[in-house]
Amino acid sequence: MAMPSVSLDRPGPRALHRCQDLASPARTAFDLVCEVEKWPVWLSFLRSARRVDPSEPLGPGSEVAIRSFIPGDDEELFEVDRFIPGHQLSLVGAYSVRRRIDIRIEQKSERSKLVVRVDYPTYGGFLGKLVDRLTRRRKLDVALNDSLIHFKGLCEFDRDPEAMLADF
Repeated sequence: MAMPSVSLDRPGPRALHRCQDLASPARTAFDLVCEVEKWPVWLSFLRSARRVDPSEPLGPGSEVAIRSFIPGDDEELFEVDRFIPGHQLSLVGAYSVRRRIDIRIEQKSERSKLVVRVDYPTYGGFLGKLVDRLTRRRKLDVALNDSLIHFKGLCEFDRDPEAMLADF
């Protein structure tokens, strides 16, 4: 298991960092975060996400296979390296510890806050980093921002059918 060497509070130069306030309890938000197969619904830069062994509970050492629009292989394996129930889910690349996805939920009375950080390496030296910053990273940053707004809508949506039909 890889040991985290970065803090969520200070994103590095390769990291994308976004947060979103939610008008829902942290438990509701974290339950949605733990539904790995539904990540592409709210994380628009993912094409698919699946747990390698769905029979095991999600926790440290669990493997997640992700297909994304982030530069890299077609399908990449990530390992859960930090899992705090109701609070944090952190994934690190199985073959590159520089690839990381951290999702944290903070409880604030009856409200909560979602904090997401995405790290991915860029290759090609200075020119490669510059091209990435002007193209893919900018698109990924916008997609991450839109994804958190979508997550907010999913968390705050009242799933009571009686309440939905009351307007009609």
